[in-house]
Amino acid sequence: MTFKVEHEVHGRRKNRNYGVLMLLIGFVAIVFGLTVVKVLQLGDARQFETFDHVARPQIEPQEGSE
Repeated sequence: MTFKVEHEVHGRRKNRNYGVLMLLIGFVAIVFGLTVVKVLQLGDARQFETFDHVARPQIEPQEGSE
């Protein structure tokens, strides 16, 4: 049984694929890092409910209760 010699195009393509893999891993790491920092800055878990950019009547102060 003979082994085929790999063509140089396959080697270059493999190196390019490793480069793309490293870029994707870097992008995921950046997004994960930003998410962790954002969550740690909020501190209190109840702030998650109020930070969704949507008006929610149940969390608005009631008129006359001030």
